[in-house]
Amino acid sequence: MGENEASNDDGGIRGAMGNLTPPERKQEQTKTLSAQRRRYGVLARLLFSSLDAVYGKERSLSKFKVLELVARVPYQSWEQVAYIAITHVSDRVAMARRIHDRVLESRSQQDNEQWHLLILEELIAERGIDESYLRYTVLPQVIAFIYYQVSALLYVVRPSLSYRLNADFEDHAEHEYMELVLEHPEWEGEVFESSIAAEYGHYESLADLFRQIGYDERVHKLESEGHLREPRFR
Repeated sequence: MGENEASNDDGGIRGAMGNLTPPERKQEQTKTLSAQRRRYGVLARLLFSSLDAVYGKERSLSKFKVLELVARVPYQSWEQVAYIAITHVSDRVAMARRIHDRVLESRSQQDNEQWHLLILEELIAERGIDESYLRYTVLPQVIAFIYYQVSALLYVVRPSLSYRLNADFEDHAEHEYMELVLEHPEWEGEVFESSIAAEYGHYESLADLFRQIGYDERVHKLESEGHLREPRFR
């Protein structure tokens, strides 16, 4: 394992997804940028256009912070619905255990998105970026609340629709992060120093960090796409 890989020295729970080296992250960036985006559904397109209308089409750290605030929401809704399901099938231990495995997966994904958010918050604070309280604190929470309700409702009515919406969102995030790195070649020489590095991982540059985050989003996308084949608890 390379010294710059995203892992904890004590072998504990990892913040990032996968054991990639810096050269491998560059390869994954190239893979993302050369791949076509998913064919986004109506709800995903509505969400993306709404975010562009409010925060502009330009990629900025503040806009990505909003994305991460919203990104955690489906996993939170799925976890809540799963716990309710466990209550109803608690007498069927095998099935309850399978549902709980989904809970653990959702919680891991949610935690990963939380690390992304904390890193962005730290970078924004370090750079002294001024943010409107209404646009970057209040409004994102409103958007997240609505997205939570939609994700939960879809998950109850037809889980595949909720997974598809999340796959669209994560695919969008994956491409946006990799495009962000492309737009900032100066980040290749900017060292990533963070109080969160012990949990999320150590990276040789800010570009390397954001490539990893983009890769994380792909992993989440692939997990949601995988559940499309068997979305319901069985």
